[in-house]
Amino acid sequence: MVTLKKLEEIKDLRTVWPHEATDFTPWLSQEDNIVLLSDAIGIDITVKEKESSVGDFNADIYAFETGTDRKIIIENQLEDTNHDHLGKLITYASGKGADIVIWIVKHAREEHRAAIEWLNNRTDENMAFFLCEIKLYRIGGSDPAVKFEVIEQPNGWSKTIKKAELVHTETSQKRFDYWVGFQDYAFQDKDFAKSFNRRKPCYDHWMNFFIGTSGCHISVLQLRKTDELAVELYIDEDKELFRSLFQNKEAIEKESGLSFDWRELPERKASRIIIKTGVSFDDKSQWDKQFDWLINVMLKMKKSFKKYM
Repeated sequence: MVTLKKLEEIKDLRTVWPHEATDFTPWLSQEDNIVLLSDAIGIDITVKEKESSVGDFNADIYAFETGTDRKIIIENQLEDTNHDHLGKLITYASGKGADIVIWIVKHAREEHRAAIEWLNNRTDENMAFFLCEIKLYRIGGSDPAVKFEVIEQPNGWSKTIKKAELVHTETSQKRFDYWVGFQDYAFQDKDFAKSFNRRKPCYDHWMNFFIGTSGCHISVLQLRKTDELAVELYIDEDKELFRSLFQNKEAIEKESGLSFDWRELPERKASRIIIKTGVSFDDKSQWDKQFDWLINVMLKMKKSFKKYM
């Protein structure tokens, strides 16, 4: 007979994260952990800054929705909700021009749950407020396991997501099918699976993969108008990082065995370091060959660039 153990909730979150700013926020901002929150809410989150300045105050996490320009503010509170944090939440959202606001707490008081509900009912469909409780569990002497429970969200949020996923052009459906095929193929490769996390397939021409470093990520792009497949290191608002990498251009390209197009883009906030290859997207018999190229380039890029970050 199988022996079943009891699932036990860890009531004191501070036994795992003693301090919000120095323990919980850095933990949540890591790629492997922010995806847990992403899955609970239903959107992909890319962390941009921790302790992001808003006047004389700092928002715990400033992020954006992966693949869009929608801004996200995350406020963490390892205790019951209170008026002080609710005020901070609204201040940070206003200061950053946020589109999505997420309040993570130990326990949501009813009056604050009602306040978030009221905000969702009084704002338009382009604004979304979430109230989430964080739970910790263990089985026997196991390590703690984390679960985010959504307490309050915009009315019909899940229906809105499903509806948006149903309306797509023929081209966007082809992009989606290609990304599904790529990930199904790529994550059979052990080295790739150790280096990257599976992403939710999207209908965009790009898909982002985190590399464990804030401020930049690897993007894979389908450039169907020019019949090209591309991989790039996308650096957001950090020209110093681009210049530092560019100083090591010769070493990076020698170590990776790849030749990149280095684009500082001084007139824009972001910089890009990109490599392309010609492909035929509609010829599915060539997909495995294309996927092998992507896997090879992504692994080499992550290894060679991270060495100089």
